[in-house]
Amino acid sequence: MPKPNCCLHLDSETRKDASSRLKNAKGHLEGILRMLEDEQVYCVDVLKQVKAVQGALAKVNEKVLRSHIRDHVVTASERGDSEAIVDELMEAMKYKF
Repeated sequence: MPKPNCCLHLDSETRKDASSRLKNAKGHLEGILRMLEDEQVYCVDVLKQVKAVQGALAKVNEKVLRSHIRDHVVTASERGDSEAIVDELMEAMKYKF
């Protein structure tokens, strides 16, 4: 499906925040990989760390979706692309849950 408007982009504050959170998650993942190199690692400790990374990713997802709704969905009628934005939002919601 083509984008409803070529100038709809993620705002810079959300991009910076998401980038920072993802870099932290990347470091956390690298820590989990190091944990797994230890044959004595406790399963529950690994599960806790994986859950922490999932939480960080969920927070990025939430912030990006919130930005999309705030900056694009709310203003769709002003641009005249409400139907396309509703379709796009429905698609985006698949990635939220």
